[in-house]
Amino acid sequence: MMVLTSPSSPLLSSLSSLTGPPPSNFNVYFSSSLPSPRRRLNPKPNHHHRNRHLSLPLLSRTSPTRSTHCSSSFSSMPLEVSASPSQLQDSLLYSRAFWVTQSIIAWNADVVRDGSCYLYASQTAALSVTDSEVEGHDFKIKLEEDSGGIPQNVIAKFPHIRDYKAFRVPSTVDAKSLVKCQLAVATFGSDGKCSYATGLQLPGVLDELFAYDGPLGAHYSEEAVSLYLWAPTAQAVCACVYKNANSRDPVEVVQLKEANGVWSVEGSKDWEGCYYVYEVNVYHPSTLHVEKCYANDPYARGLSPDSQRTLFVNLDSDTLKPEGWEKLADEKPIILSFSDISIYELHVRDFSANDHNVHPDFRGGYLAFTLEDSAGVLHLKKLSNAGITHVHLLPTFQFAGVDDVKENWKCVDNTVLEKLPPDSTEQQAQITLIQDDDGYNWGYNPVLWGVPKGSYASNPSGSCRTIEFRKMVQALNHIGLRVVLDVVYNHLHGNGPFDENSVLDKIVPGYYLRRNTDGFIEHSTCVNNTASEHYMVERLIIDDMLNWVGNYKVDGFRFDLMGHIMKNTMVKAKDAVNRLTKERDGIDGSSVYIYGEGWDFGEVANNGRGINASQFNVGGTGIGSFNDRIRDAMLGGSPFGHPLQQGFVTGLMLQPNGHDHGGKDVEELMLSAAKDHIQVGMAANLRDYVLTNSDGKEVKGMEVLTYGGAPVAYALHPAETINYVSAHDNETLFDVVSMKTPMEISVDERCRLNHLASSVIALSQGIPFFHSGDEMLRSKSLDRDSYNSGDWFNRLDFTYNSNNWGVGLPPKQKNEKHWPLIRPRLADPSFKPQKNHILAAINNFLDVLQIRYSSPLFRLTTANAIQERVRFHNTGPSWIPGVIVMSFEDGHRGVPGLTELDPIYSFIVVIFNASPSEVSFPSPVLRARTFQLHPIQAMSADEVVKNSSYETSTGCFTVPPRTTSVFVEYR
Repeated sequence: MMVLTSPSSPLLSSLSSLTGPPPSNFNVYFSSSLPSPRRRLNPKPNHHHRNRHLSLPLLSRTSPTRSTHCSSSFSSMPLEVSASPSQLQDSLLYSRAFWVTQSIIAWNADVVRDGSCYLYASQTAALSVTDSEVEGHDFKIKLEEDSGGIPQNVIAKFPHIRDYKAFRVPSTVDAKSLVKCQLAVATFGSDGKCSYATGLQLPGVLDELFAYDGPLGAHYSEEAVSLYLWAPTAQAVCACVYKNANSRDPVEVVQLKEANGVWSVEGSKDWEGCYYVYEVNVYHPSTLHVEKCYANDPYARGLSPDSQRTLFVNLDSDTLKPEGWEKLADEKPIILSFSDISIYELHVRDFSANDHNVHPDFRGGYLAFTLEDSAGVLHLKKLSNAGITHVHLLPTFQFAGVDDVKENWKCVDNTVLEKLPPDSTEQQAQITLIQDDDGYNWGYNPVLWGVPKGSYASNPSGSCRTIEFRKMVQALNHIGLRVVLDVVYNHLHGNGPFDENSVLDKIVPGYYLRRNTDGFIEHSTCVNNTASEHYMVERLIIDDMLNWVGNYKVDGFRFDLMGHIMKNTMVKAKDAVNRLTKERDGIDGSSVYIYGEGWDFGEVANNGRGINASQFNVGGTGIGSFNDRIRDAMLGGSPFGHPLQQGFVTGLMLQPNGHDHGGKDVEELMLSAAKDHIQVGMAANLRDYVLTNSDGKEVKGMEVLTYGGAPVAYALHPAETINYVSAHDNETLFDVVSMKTPMEISVDERCRLNHLASSVIALSQGIPFFHSGDEMLRSKSLDRDSYNSGDWFNRLDFTYNSNNWGVGLPPKQKNEKHWPLIRPRLADPSFKPQKNHILAAINNFLDVLQIRYSSPLFRLTTANAIQERVRFHNTGPSWIPGVIVMSFEDGHRGVPGLTELDPIYSFIVVIFNASPSEVSFPSPVLRARTFQLHPIQAMSADEVVKNSSYETSTGCFTVPPRTTSVFVEYR
């Protein structure tokens, strides 16, 4: 049943028939003449990285796994209890009902016998609730409870509301018109009193009615420039066109026309090179008003220097293509298999900000990668020649936290900081004083995914950033390195109608950002989680990836917090990219590698919002995920545990640091478990790989459990495992080793442990991943979170003169709790490596890379091949503590059994000795062979490893302390 309001209602003519198009005046903007009496529900967040603890918007949902990150000042009211008058007045602050299909509204509200439920709408956002009515509506529709409940396809998409009641919307309702209004549902008792009311969440019905696969963004033809914007809830959309980036007044304001939720206009070809911004009149649930929002194009491909206007830029223009750009697909480094990949993670600014031989305009930016003889490029060439295949760049899209106009930056005087003591608090005090106004941030504050970051360009105006980004990709490809982009599709930096960094939430409020059951934005990623389970969010992610591959010829994607993206989205994205061909698209999409952080927490944990792209869920997809098990087992504890908790490489049981691990027996169990975890990881963390555990039992990788009881192994294919011990997050490898090892050991020993950890990663099956600088003992002065710690704490020195240890106590905000542990280490001059240590570390790293690429046995391409050829020795309860022995067996041509893969070596044994003493490992199954030290180690500059030996008669291997030795048997 429908009940209409007075005939003067602006919606009356459309709602009376419910079948015809809305009246011509439907999209006229109705602004509020008075400011909102209610506070803004989601104020602008601080600049931060997604792991940061900070004060969040008041109406955020508390993450059960990261409860310190987010808090809520609004507790959920039990919906079955009638609300008080004051609660009713504020009830529209919430959106606890879900319009999931055109015919179904889901709500966990009870309707008493002889009671009723109604849907209300107001085009002018005039709804208010009293104890007897919802006032200010333009129409009112009676809803009936549907005994059939919520359809299964809706539950699959929105599992968190599976137990809600279903209320049926009459088939005559013109839902396409109603979604442009402020909406509410309310229940009434038999006495006519309002028992509860709430707003609605619309993504379900928007997807059903307006899912769209046509053109979006700016499109260029020989005659015109056309704009397309998906905004089904908008009441009106204009494009304000400006001649240049800083023009005060637009040269043209054009009204876009709507067709089924898509607004479009055909404009002049002269628009190319101009700037534009959308003016969107739309109801916004965060303010309960129809707002006039000014937003960039979600499909922007260029920006003004202040990021407030979108540039009309045709990426197909020949003027934006470096010389030879069209041939780049044929010149890319060859990758025969994803198992051949090894990844080097690098921040664009870190790469050259400290290199004074780089021109100041290029320093810290894209063009620094194009200088063939800079210290940084020469270092990358060494890595490439040794075997590194991919450079993973931290975020290079448009992010907040760094002004694109360099003249606005503040800086510190390094000459003053260099004179301060290594454990002083003054360095961090000066850095943090300007940290939000300098040129540094990791970049995990996404504003627009599809535009290169302007601060890395020599000039943020016009199309400069486009050309320079392409030159960077081209230059890296030409030195043998493919390029991986770090993409942050799991959250956005801004929200609401007024935040200058808000884009998507101004275009279709309440759609792009995932909301909790109260209607407030989820913040488990720490700010403004996106909802890839919504059709047009998923489409935007896929379109953006296709943009970067097609227009910038990138070679891979690393997904930040991939577990917050739905598995289906990841698989669709991978398939879409893989379909690209050199002949049709100018790029071989099948060579693009995709991996990410498969952490499972927050509202998406345990498939809470659908099947998400967690470590366990992506097995079998060919998508890689980071293996935190091998990292934690090697280093000890976790990044969130006690900083002195030791692991396999940092002295657990064998060289105690004084931390109470629970006694000798506990330490022995911990060390045995760590070895099992590492061995599973070295076998590519395969679920079904069978090995002998520390108890002497044959188990599958998935049957080896973490301390929390979860399976260690999750992968079904070797390319699905990214093995690592260090990344941009948390302390550097050298800093962790320096913190966890006993204070009395020498810096020489710490350097060897640093290399030992890297060598485990380099020689494991799966894909090795290295943090830039680990190979040269990089330090951040024990900063555990340097996302906004400036160039000072993040410095890389490719001249190898300094590893940046002891440049002051790390910033107070994230590190003060551990300053008492950090201070004596920084103050002790014996902790600081010298140039000879750095050079030795680099040479040792290059050695193990070359060893990895000296035989295909280190890079097996299938799970079956790993099971057949990889064995672990020194297993069971009688193992030699601190030692891992791994072997690879190859077949022989013409001999039944294993096929021959390596024409040079028929058998390889790798021994990792993390103990402080030389070890001898006799192996009856490996006796009477002809092993000798790998020729690269035999010719190494490392004199220690040359003392490794093998005795044929006994099968005994001898390995020096804190050393990785590789033995080979020639054919």
